Amino acid sequence: MAKPLSEYNRKRDFEITAEPSGSTPTGKRKASALSFVIQKHAARNLHYDFRLELDGVLLSWAVPKGPSLDPSQKRLAVHVEDHPLGYGSFEGSIPAGQYGAGDVIVWDRGVWQPHDEPRKAYAAGKLKFTLVGEKLSGDWTLVRTRLKGSGDKEQWLLIKEKDPQARPAAEYDIVAAEPDSVLSDASLGAPKPTAKPKLKAKAKPKKAATALPEQFSPQLATLVDRAPEGDWRYEIKFDGYRMLARIRDGEVRLFTRNGHDWTERLPRQAKALQALKLKDSWLDGEMVSLNGDGLPDFQALQNAFDVGRSLDIVYYLFDAPFLNGADQREAPVEQRRAALKTALSGSRSKLLRFSEAFAANQRDIFESACDLALEGVIGKRAGSPYSSSRNADWIKLKCRLRQEFVIVGYTRPQGSRSGFGALLLAVNDDSGLVYAGRVGTGFDQAALKTIYAQLTPLERKASPLANPLTSAQARGVHWVEPTLVGEVQFAEWTREGVVRQAAFVGMRSDKPAAQIIHEQPRTAKSLKAPKASSAKKTSDGVNITHPERIIDTQSGTQKQQLAAFYQSISEWVLPFLRHRPVSLLRAPEGVDGEQFFQKHSERLAIPNIKQLDPSLDPGHARLMEIDSPRALLGAVQMGTIELHTWGATTDKIETPDLFVLDLDPDPALPWKTMLEAAQLTLSVLDELGLEAFVKTSGGKGLHLIVPLARRDGWDTVKAFAKAVAQFMTAQLPERFTATSGPKNRVGKIFIDYLRNARGASTVAAYSVRARPGLPVSVPVSREELKGLRGAQQWTVANLQERLNSLKSDPWAGYANRQKITRKMWDKLGATPPE
Repeated sequence: MAKPLSEYNRKRDFEITAEPSGSTPTGKRKASALSFVIQKHAARNLHYDFRLELDGVLLSWAVPKGPSLDPSQKRLAVHVEDHPLGYGSFEGSIPAGQYGAGDVIVWDRGVWQPHDEPRKAYAAGKLKFTLVGEKLSGDWTLVRTRLKGSGDKEQWLLIKEKDPQARPAAEYDIVAAEPDSVLSDASLGAPKPTAKPKLKAKAKPKKAATALPEQFSPQLATLVDRAPEGDWRYEIKFDGYRMLARIRDGEVRLFTRNGHDWTERLPRQAKALQALKLKDSWLDGEMVSLNGDGLPDFQALQNAFDVGRSLDIVYYLFDAPFLNGADQREAPVEQRRAALKTALSGSRSKLLRFSEAFAANQRDIFESACDLALEGVIGKRAGSPYSSSRNADWIKLKCRLRQEFVIVGYTRPQGSRSGFGALLLAVNDDSGLVYAGRVGTGFDQAALKTIYAQLTPLERKASPLANPLTSAQARGVHWVEPTLVGEVQFAEWTREGVVRQAAFVGMRSDKPAAQIIHEQPRTAKSLKAPKASSAKKTSDGVNITHPERIIDTQSGTQKQQLAAFYQSISEWVLPFLRHRPVSLLRAPEGVDGEQFFQKHSERLAIPNIKQLDPSLDPGHARLMEIDSPRALLGAVQMGTIELHTWGATTDKIETPDLFVLDLDPDPALPWKTMLEAAQLTLSVLDELGLEAFVKTSGGKGLHLIVPLARRDGWDTVKAFAKAVAQFMTAQLPERFTATSGPKNRVGKIFIDYLRNARGASTVAAYSVRARPGLPVSVPVSREELKGLRGAQQWTVANLQERLNSLKSDPWAGYANRQKITRKMWDKLGATPPE
């Protein structure tokens, strides 16, 4: 039975704090080791929160001085209320006025193994256990004392047992030597009495894989017709220019959403950001000009840019995907915003403001925004990460329909009006530019003059529209090159696809014409199931239907973006696909929908895929091969996310040219354990005289690939891989298992050798995985192994950065020349099959 968390909930206001709410899990617990976490907490006094999982909650103690590896140092541990399991990954700032206000980092985490029945031992006040963490390991004891503490809190002692991991305090202080987070490399100092403690990055060079990106794309909101159900945070939709701020080595640069550097246009705002003295950061916000009533005024903003008066422009900041050296993209939106608000609290500049969220009912917020003539509101799903794409975690509700249009022409002015009469509008679709109506109101005299001066150099004789207008519509029109973009508000779209009651808002120099489409609001119910849209062709000519379908809600990645990703890395992935049978993991409705494996072509026609000789797999439909970019994209078109290949090539299908050892851990184990397991297995392979190559699985573990000469059959190769797995298990039974099944893997790493049978397959190098965030299976060099941060370190979003930074192939020297010898079998204490 899970324990109640009423005391935990009573002490916290979850409308204010980003800490997870105290719900207890229901149903049967999955087979897994028990987790532990130690959080470093800069509240009124710096201390360490020691937490052990048991019965669906985290038993918790506050350890003022932190753990010691010296058995002679018995550290006080004050028993506090149980915490929810979700608290184990919490990092961030607990707001002032809340219980435990201050910054929190995950100092260590891993699994704990009780020596006796844990419930009885806990009740008796003497818990003996072994820790397997990133920092702490070995045997420990928690013992309850009769000492009186404050209130009714029990006083326990945390004691390190005498074992090989114990060290004298005079020789080594692990708290001082290892001060930082195991999740984010963040660090905490002792809290200051005069100021709230701030989470800050370590003062040491970052690893290349975690370095601040040179360029960064913002998260974009999805237009919806009404506020959806669920837990959302709402902010004003500012009527301004979206702007990203990069702070690196003390230098501030300001970029539009399309990557244009506008720092020179906004010198005062850049100077105000520089005064914050933040370390490496990417901040997200909106440049806004306020009218006399303190409300956003887009025309005034444009005028400010036209006259070079940036002093009138306020930078409203609402997110911090990177802050003070920490990558916060996977942190919940509430946590990112709380950290940003803290970072801005020291600013005295009137040019920087934090975009506050509203606690009222979303309907009241929206109606109030419309009553104030604001553009609308932005909603952000509570708990959501930051994704550089448009997805359903951020939504926008507009008070009046409003969007950008491409300006394709203008009409002559009438009466006393100067410049032009109306602008002709268009949007992009699959056929090209499509007429969307015209706008003739909303211009003052200055705008008429400025815009007309921009139009005249762009005049052309022919219409840029894909379909011609009627003679009446085209009468008196001056056509222009379709490069200018204007924003227009209007009452509705007609059935003919043109706008009604349109009024001009302003020119948009921050958005390219090629990206302007007819924005159609999604219904609130459709946020999990995007509407189908028309097909798009890739540069290889492959038709991608439903291109805007969201295939991963966590990252917001669309089907067309996955196709573009595979197209961009085709030269990396195709060498591992050519000449091998491929199995496809298809997820037509995305990661959250039904997934199924397909080994044979069957009746489904996958565009451009190669069908292999039927004799390769008698009695079945033909096997398949992906041998070209067009075949790769054809697989994506049919809903494929993952690509799995056989361990043999089609020309010698009965003699494998590699074997795989898949190191598959209990999910509760710390990543350090996985790295140690990989090094131990590689050492055994080295001793056997076999060179192995490493790649992240994109899931939980690592794959060790051993290339072979094409000599032995499937049964021999599989038996040898099994012998290696059983040898590792016999040598280190507390770490490894060669038996499949979650129950056999509790607290251990399963060495999966079963992928080496005929017809079995392994996810290919550079294949995307059908998991939240779309991680990728990526080859790494032996030298890189110790620096890996996780099996999902690279994703569709960041793999290209790695590929661009590589100076050499991480698998250089890969060759299928190695042979399994009798001497190797003997070293393993195994016998080859007859």
